[in-house]
Amino acid sequence: MKKLYEILVPTVRNDGRPISARYHRIWDKNIIKISGGLTILSPAKGTWVSPSDEIFKERMIPVRILCEEEDIVSIIDYTIDYYEQEAVLAYVISDNVILKHAENNSNSKIKNPTKEELDKLRMKNDS
Repeated sequence: MKKLYEILVPTVRNDGRPISARYHRIWDKNIIKISGGLTILSPAKGTWVSPSDEIFKERMIPVRILCEEEDIVSIIDYTIDYYEQEAVLAYVISDNVILKHAENNSNSKIKNPTKEELDKLRMKNDS
């Protein structure tokens, strides 16, 4: 069963050098190949203590991914290797996720507006 996960991606290397957007885009493309998509959120600050009691304070990028558990484990492994990290944190945001595609939308109990009704609404919003 697919769940919505969030994984924390580093913004800097272990030596303090920033990770380029180009390098992140390669990671993004590889994750999309596994999961079919991702949502990148604004960076956040965090602090964690390594098993050797070293304190790390860093900015991370939360990335949301809808996938199976085996896929997130692969994504974590790939992220550890790709970014040369000591640890990577990922967690479940929700296991009650609905992803519905437009072509399967004929069973709606709510009447969809006609093209004319949508055009009128758009004209009202534009004025």
